[in-house]
Amino acid sequence: MDEQKKIIIVEDDHVLRDVLAEKLEKSGYIVDKAQDGIIAMEKIRATKPDCVLLDILMPRMGGIAVLEQLHADPDLRDIPTIIISNSGQPVEIQRAQELGAREFLIKAVFDPNEVLDKVRRVLAGGAAAPQGEWGVRTQNVTGAGAAVRPDAPSTSPAKPSTAEKGIFILVVEDDKFLRELLVRKLSSEGFDVKNAIDAQAAFAILAERKPNIILLDLILPGIDGFEILSQIKSDAKIADVPVIILSNLGQKEDTDKAMALGAEDFMVKANFTLDEIVTKVRGIVG
Repeated sequence: MDEQKKIIIVEDDHVLRDVLAEKLEKSGYIVDKAQDGIIAMEKIRATKPDCVLLDILMPRMGGIAVLEQLHADPDLRDIPTIIISNSGQPVEIQRAQELGAREFLIKAVFDPNEVLDKVRRVLAGGAAAPQGEWGVRTQNVTGAGAAVRPDAPSTSPAKPSTAEKGIFILVVEDDKFLRELLVRKLSSEGFDVKNAIDAQAAFAILAERKPNIILLDLILPGIDGFEILSQIKSDAKIADVPVIILSNLGQKEDTDKAMALGAEDFMVKANFTLDEIVTKVRGIVG
């Protein structure tokens, strides 16, 4: 990279914001961060970055309002913007395109390499895709929760309680990016977290220590999550450990099968934010 490019990440979820920042910094970019649109606009006006990664649903000022301000300012309208959204609703996509956004990514469907590829392409002068041609995928784990009004007051994450510091969570997830997000989020909330990418690693951890709760993906290399759940519930030593299925599968037959095997709950990744996953965990182990 001949010249270090400046990127601002505008994202209210601090875990996702920090993970993306680390990935971009390791690739040689200069990265700044903002947790809402008001702070973002101050930084964009002050530094005129080479690219903006922009969330849509944020407190105080949302991403669409940021795009509107950028679009209306001749000095800022040419700054390329990549949307990183919770939902990918058609009305959001259309409005973002109308306001000049170059790309539209759904949270946690993408991996870091995809984000880097989009950033490189945009910075190289790649043209925005014509309206209707964005291939927006709709499954994600960090989004599609309740929409946050652009003028909604900012809410800080609940501080970990003393009790949470003794709660041990096992995360079984083979996707590296998603696993890192979950582990960081849960750890930042005060939980003790271990992770495994497959059945072998999961049962090695379970043989050493009994968790208070397990977050289990279904599509895994080798033995799938259904079989892992079945083996957990057939082992008297760990059968009482609550298991939350966290999967991209959401068909009724998948949900019914998991619940019949003893799952405590079934969360489709596309329907819940990281904060909502934490709230679910607290409700079960609290």
